[in-house]
Amino acid sequence: MLPLLAALLIGLVAGLRSMTAPAAVSWAAQLGWLDLEGSWLAFLGYAWTPVILTALAALELVGDKLPQTPSRKVPHAFAARIVSGAISGAAIGFPAGVTTFGLLAGVAGAVLGTLGGAAARARLAAAFGRDMPAALVEDVAAVGVAAIAVGALL
Repeated sequence: MLPLLAALLIGLVAGLRSMTAPAAVSWAAQLGWLDLEGSWLAFLGYAWTPVILTALAALELVGDKLPQTPSRKVPHAFAARIVSGAISGAAIGFPAGVTTFGLLAGVAGAVLGTLGGAAARARLAAAFGRDMPAALVEDVAAVGVAAIAVGALL
């Protein structure tokens, strides 16, 4: 049950910040917290994968604050979050033998994170009177939940 909860949480992270989820999973694999050997997901544990995914996640954190960045709910952005949640959730489920259920939990979490995250950020932005503080709160939440999700693997 714990791997599925962790997969749901990492999917939620993918809905908030699409690259943070695979970056966190990749670091877990690289550090030996997540054994992906022998799976189609083994690439997540390769030496340079976490570095590349972390760089992409950092770029996303910056890009999210730009005024021309489209809504996370436009089709291509929403699809990217679902794919990110699916891959990340599958990776978390693999060691427990629940790859498919992990993938599905990751997708469910990504949908919840995308829609719920957009609604929560809109409410926070209204409360703050501007978007930047709300975006920063969302960044901290995404990184914190990612840490909890992969930390549950220990």
